[in-house]
This record gives sequence, structure tokens and C-alpha cells, in this order.
Amino acid sequence: MKSKLVLFAVLATAAAPAFAAGDATKGEAVFKQCQTCHSAVDDAGNIVAGKGAKTGPNLYGVFGRQVGSYPGFKYGESIVAAGKTGLVWDEASFVDYVQDPSNHWKTVLGDKGAKSKMMFKVKNAAVAEDVYAYLVQFSPNAGAAAAPADPAAAAPADPAAPATTP
Repeated sequence: MKSKLVLFAVLATAAAPAFAAGDATKGEAVFKQCQTCHSAVDDAGNIVAGKGAKTGPNLYGVFGRQVGSYPGFKYGESIVAAGKTGLVWDEASFVDYVQDPSNHWKTVLGDKGAKSKMMFKVKNAAVAEDVYAYLVQFSPNAGAAAAPADPAAAAPADPAAPATTP
């Protein structure tokens, strides 16, 4: 029985986004402030986070998506310009952006006049990482590039297994 519990714990942990540095539970609490403008609505139309607000773009699937590209949303000029460079939302860009949106675009674009329509800022990187850890669960393609093609390749070698040669 104990080995089944250990196996379950390992598998449950493996299913979670291993690359998220923050705490998803804390991020969910912080997202309550974000849901005034944002929600995450899946492809079937189900609200999976937030209250269905549309002031900001839908955050479902945002990680791994090109910046400023959610269909039908009217973005500001700076975020559209950043998207045209091929920038894709990932943890680093999100964490920097939500701490100071306008400064993020100024830095990314090298344009002192760049600005953001989003005025809200989180207080520090740790809080931003928590929000990322919460939202990344609603981005099915976020870790596709980081995931090994063969799950066995990610498993540690069994020291008791016989050696094999290719």
C-alpha cells in the first residue's frame, strides 16, 4: 500500500507544471484582483478562472502564445509591436510584465515612449511567479517545448537494471 501512495505522489507531482517557480494556491488568491479585467475561458467556452471579464484578453492558453495576438482583442500599440518581433509569453516575460507593464515594453522594445494599457502592477517577482504558477495550468501548450519526447528519458535510471548498449 505504501508503494502505491508513493507512486501516486510521484505521478501527481509529475502532472503538475514542474517549471513554475511560484505557488499556484497563492497565485489563485492574487488572481482575484486580476479577474476584474481578466478571465481564462477554455475553447469550449467554460470559464476556468475569473468571472468572465473581457476588459483584458482571455488568459486561457496565454503561455506559449505570441504576445498581443489573442483574436478579437484590441491591444495597445506597444504590445502589438512586441508581438510582431515574435515574442511569446513565458514565465520570465510574464513575471517582468506584471510588475511594471509600461516599463516592460520600454525595455523589450528599446522605446522610451512605449506604454501599456494595463495599469495594475503586482508588488514583486515572488507574487508574479505565484500568479504565473496559477495561470500556467490553463495553458496546455506552455511546457510542450520543455517536455521530453520520450517520458522514459525523463525517468531516473534504475541502478538495479542491467546495462544495455545501443
